[in-house]
Amino acid sequence: MKISYKYIVIAICIIGLLASCNTLEKASTHGFNSGYYKMKSENKNSQNVYLDITNEQIDVYHHIKKQPDKQIFLTIPLIKTDSLIVNPIIFKKQSLDIDITSIFLKYRPSVYGLPAQLTTDLNTALYTGWRYDSYQIISNKDPLGKNSYKINNRGYDFGVFAGPGTTLISSFSTRNNRSDEYNGMIIQGGIAGFIEFSIASFGFAVGYDYLLSQDRKIWIYNNKPWVGLVVGIALN
Repeated sequence: MKISYKYIVIAICIIGLLASCNTLEKASTHGFNSGYYKMKSENKNSQNVYLDITNEQIDVYHHIKKQPDKQIFLTIPLIKTDSLIVNPIIFKKQSLDIDITSIFLKYRPSVYGLPAQLTTDLNTALYTGWRYDSYQIISNKDPLGKNSYKINNRGYDFGVFAGPGTTLISSFSTRNNRSDEYNGMIIQGGIAGFIEFSIASFGFAVGYDYLLSQDRKIWIYNNKPWVGLVVGIALN
């Protein structure tokens, strides 16, 4: 499968539009913030709720007719308290995720009988995908009888990326068709999956590179697939 230059440029334009539109205002940040969630507690079905989250507590409202109910039906303190321990509760949400991504390691499979290559060339890309978050509220009681609550976050997402980068053009990567070496500019694109940790995310990517210089005709990796390790920093 080959990806032409024009399709990669189109992908970059689409991602740029997503980053600049009002969707960003509705997309989640990398954290547990006020908003709409699905709540699942022990022996109960999932229900739509709205959370008002502060440093001291989480106020939970029923979500009725696309609006939060006016009455709080559950408050979860985030500081030590004498209140009874609640059963484990999980809050889940899905949201658009937009990151600046760097592919800090690429594995290029063997082509034309030449050895496989592992590269660490400088590159960045804009990534957009669909993110899934799960926040579990766990309660504990200390020896003094005080209750405290811990929030465990698990998240992952999948999406597409595109952006610029550099790569070494040499006699090896051109099958001896070029004797000198230089760093060529590339446009890269592909798909990626991330595991989320607070403000950063780490994952794997599968992509293709398109060399912008005329040496693309002799560069052995032009439009050839690679597998990489990626890190992302949230924009939204």
